[in-house]
Order: sequence, then structure tokens, then C-alpha cells
Amino acid sequence: MFLLSSHAESGTGDESNSESASPDPSAASSPSTSALSTSSGPLAKGTIAVVALSGAVMALSGPGQTAGLSVFVDHIIGDLGISRSIVSAAYLVGTLGGAVVLPWIGRAVDHFGVRRMLTAIALTFGAFLTLLAVVHEIVGLTVAFVGVRAMGRGGMTLVATTAVATAVTRKRGTALGITSAVGAAGISLFPLLAEMAIVRLGWRSVLMWEAALVWAVILPIAWWGMRGVTRAQADEASTESASETAAEPAWPLRAVVRTSMFWLVTSAVAVAGLTGTALFFHQIAVLGEQGLSSAQAAANFLPQTVAGLLAALAFSSAADRFSPKLLIFIAMMMHVGAMAMLPFVSPGVSALVYGMALGAAGAGARSVEAAAMPFYFGTEVIGSLRGLTQSVAVSSTAIAPLLLSLGHDLVGSYAPVVLVLAILPAGVALVAPFARVPTEE
Repeated sequence: MFLLSSHAESGTGDESNSESASPDPSAASSPSTSALSTSSGPLAKGTIAVVALSGAVMALSGPGQTAGLSVFVDHIIGDLGISRSIVSAAYLVGTLGGAVVLPWIGRAVDHFGVRRMLTAIALTFGAFLTLLAVVHEIVGLTVAFVGVRAMGRGGMTLVATTAVATAVTRKRGTALGITSAVGAAGISLFPLLAEMAIVRLGWRSVLMWEAALVWAVILPIAWWGMRGVTRAQADEASTESASETAAEPAWPLRAVVRTSMFWLVTSAVAVAGLTGTALFFHQIAVLGEQGLSSAQAAANFLPQTVAGLLAALAFSSAADRFSPKLLIFIAMMMHVGAMAMLPFVSPGVSALVYGMALGAAGAGARSVEAAAMPFYFGTEVIGSLRGLTQSVAVSSTAIAPLLLSLGHDLVGSYAPVVLVLAILPAGVALVAPFARVPTEE
């Protein structure tokens, strides 16, 4: 059921192509081919740099990620004098609002290119972080959440993975895994460093410094580091034979959304985002209920990140060789296992294992999505495709904090609510074997 060659489905409608769109992933690249190099030529020489710089871009999305925002939640609640459920609701509205614009951001990346869009996203992201630093009421907080989530969690991540998918044609999964690993390492630093900085500077000043950091690092990367990252130049730099180049699929977006594989991959990322965001956003309170101090709960982001780094590399490399359906099944079952552990977590080894399992599960699902989309559907409309996928994924994260918060208010504990939410990844795992492999006809 997990074989790539079984249950193929056509999704091209009236736009046909005589080439198959689903070659065996094991044949997608020669074992002797470097994971990050394509050939001689201007882009090939800079391919490793593109992967590394894209990792830095993803790392600097940290202030817009749930982990990066979670350390500010209690300070926002206390300073603005509002309840946790109201903050969660503002986060829901803000995240949904941010998700709405992601398909347009994806199309803009296809039209204007990585360089211009990364510049615009970095400028806007920093501006919304600055707005978040000066809010004093719920409307401003919600507007700030819209921009921070759209540009940070959505836009920065979308551009980083699109740049790598465009620049790298061989062993793309491995390259994306390295980018994700570098990004995850950077993202993990934000809650830890922000927690320490808030004690010294206050939460508003820390947000200002985060905005300045985004501008200082990302704008030079966008203007100089991403110069020449275009699909045309990537194709010219590649040493693939004509038959290999022709084998890369080129699906129209309307055909992609009619395939079951697209919805399986998107559902996996959405469920991973929902469950992970719910637990990360309230991590201090969730682990506090299990006996961990605030410092211990914040420190648990570290094992989550280390495991996520290793999982990103492992799943991305495996995506070059194995069926995405199998990898999605594994990632979803890892989510189930991590969530089922929560009632038994206490300070010490169990908290460490819980954090590692949760971090690895989320990174695994995201890595499979990043590699599977260009493999199955090509890079011609990869910005639009990933914009749509990210929109669904970010939308799923919007309701997550409120769901867990309301569930806690209802039953008085986080653990029972988390066990109920575990039904979602279990459901995706059950349907994964039945998704059909897409083919062009």
C-alpha cells in the first residue's frame, strides 16, 4: 500500500503530457551525485550558499513562529490585562488573517521572484514585530498577530523552501532537510534567548530588537545572497540529461488540488501544525501542570529542537528514497505517541523524551511535505502550490491555542484534551496507505 508505483491517478484534466510525473524516487538522483551540487555554472557554485542562506531565512522566521511567540504570551496577558482565552482568540483571528494572504504571496514569488519578495516580506515582518511591541489593546494585538504570522510563519518559510526547491534539482529532499535543520536550530534559540532578554529588557524592547535583527540579516541576504535564484538559471546549471529534465512534472495548480496525494500531504502538515501549535503555545502551562517549572518548560524547547533537527535530516533524506505515504504514516504515529505520553510526563527523563518525540514528529511531517510537493508536481508553480499548502497549514494552527485553552477551561486539565486531539494524527495515519500516486497523462 505504501509503494510509489501503485494506485496512480491522473490530475491534469485537459492539459496532458506524455511523460510520467512519478518516476521512482530512488532513481531521481544518482547515488554518486552530490546532495547539494548540480554542476559548473554560476548557480551551481552558489547552490550550497543558497541552501545555507535559506536556512538562515527560515531561522529568522523564529519571532513569528509559535515557539518564538509563546514566551511573550504571559507578559502580554499581564500587561494588557486580558485573559488567556482572549489572547488565544486574537491569535486565532490573526493567524487566520495571515493564512488568507499566503496563496497570493506564493503567486507573487512565482511572478516577481525570490529576491524581490524576500525583501518585501522582511520589511513587512519587521514592521509588524514593531507594532506588536507597542500594542496596548486587543485590536492592535490582533492586527500585529496577522502580520507576524503571515510574514514570519508563512512568508519567510515559504520563500526559504521555494528558493531551495528552485535552485536544487538533484537530491532536493536532502537539501531541503539541511535548510530545515539550520532553520529549526535558529528558531529554537528565540524562545530561550527571548526569555533571558525579557528579564533584563522587558518584552516590548525584545520585540523591537527582534525586528532590527530581521532587517539587519534578511535584507542583505535577499538583495545579494539570493541574486540569480530563478528556475531558468537552475535548469541551465543542471547537468541532468535531457530525459531527466523532461521527467520533472509540470502540473497546473488546478490539477494538483484534485489529487489525493496533495490532500494527504497537506492534511499531514495541517494536523502536525495544529497539534504542535496547541502544545507549543501553551507549553509553559501544559508542562507546568505536569510539575515542571517555567524555566524547565521553556528549556524543553531545546530537546524538541535537537530531535527536530535530526528528524528533518532523516525524513528529508528518506524522501529521496521512500514513499511519502510511508513517511507520513510514521510521522503521524510519532505524533500520537508523543501526545499519549503527556499524562505520564514529569520533571526529568520523561519530559526529555516527550519533548524529543514531539519535536521529531512535527519536523518529520514538514520535511516530507517540502520534498514531496516539488517531486510529484514540479517547480513551475511551486510558489503558488506552497502558498496554498502553507495557507491550509497556518489556518490549522490558528484554532489550536484556543481549542486547548477552551478544553482546559471545560475539563480543568490539559492532558485529557491532548489525548482527544491525538485522534487527528491517528486518522491521517490510517488513510495514508490509500492515497494514490499522481501521474500526468
